[in-house]
Amino acid sequence: MNRVMNVTYAALALTGTVALAACGTQTGGGSGTVGGDVPVAGVRWIPEKLTVDGKDIPLPEGARNAHVTFKPGTAKQGEGGGQSGGSVGCNSIGADVEVEGDTVRVSDVASTEMGCPGPVQEFEEGFVRIFSGDLEARITEPEGEPKILTLTSHDGDSITLSSEAAPPLTGTTWTVDALTTGKGADAAAEPLPQAARGKAYLVLSKDALTGDGTVHGSLGCNTFSGKATVSDGSDGTIEFSRLATTRKLCSAPVMKTENEIKEILDGKVAYDKEHDVLTLTADSGKGLTARAEKTK
Repeated sequence: MNRVMNVTYAALALTGTVALAACGTQTGGGSGTVGGDVPVAGVRWIPEKLTVDGKDIPLPEGARNAHVTFKPGTAKQGEGGGQSGGSVGCNSIGADVEVEGDTVRVSDVASTEMGCPGPVQEFEEGFVRIFSGDLEARITEPEGEPKILTLTSHDGDSITLSSEAAPPLTGTTWTVDALTTGKGADAAAEPLPQAARGKAYLVLSKDALTGDGTVHGSLGCNTFSGKATVSDGSDGTIEFSRLATTRKLCSAPVMKTENEIKEILDGKVAYDKEHDVLTLTADSGKGLTARAEKTK
């Protein structure tokens, strides 16, 4: 029996998931088979290459944070794209996707329109052209390797993607992207000052899960350390002790950011981890978002 599963593919913003304003749509046709019983939903897929007219085009080195996810849900009326996340390395791309039996059906494609480096722009244009209409889908699972998803259009061009495992909460270097205020629909984000970008991070020790853990990292200029305990219940919290820090003098914007991060990492905070994005929120409503540093 064919099972129908509604899935959405759309843009992931810095601090959460957003729907795209409709700025372009494309349609196509075709059909195909998904090997095995492995679903496409619930997996983070990394575009590896396009195959156009029999020629492979690999993902350019300049592509940043390229990924595709398929999740339940559809876009709101009047909006292009949907509520899940995706990017091909520069622009955010969204679409409604329905998986019916062995066919991946893509419609209502929308994209932001930033100018991108030449190879990245060309890859994105090729991706959007193929990622449309009914696609033949096949999933393979090489032993000891990531899963491979191949989506093939009616004219034989294809997109090859590989699965990416989510990084663990502990033992991972989480680089702070932004400071946040508010919760839910009222949340707002502010990027770190230029001098602190890529420098503020935190690492939770693995024994934080057993109640006797530590945290260390950088506030953007000064380093810090302290105790940390991840809740073993369903409340999704981390409790930090008062942090010990170095006392270097830093620029005024960085010092302001450091004080804000210290205020957030004080006492019990709620945490939410969605694949490689970690969000910490204090009772005050102040918080931060951090992205897992990829290991090579």
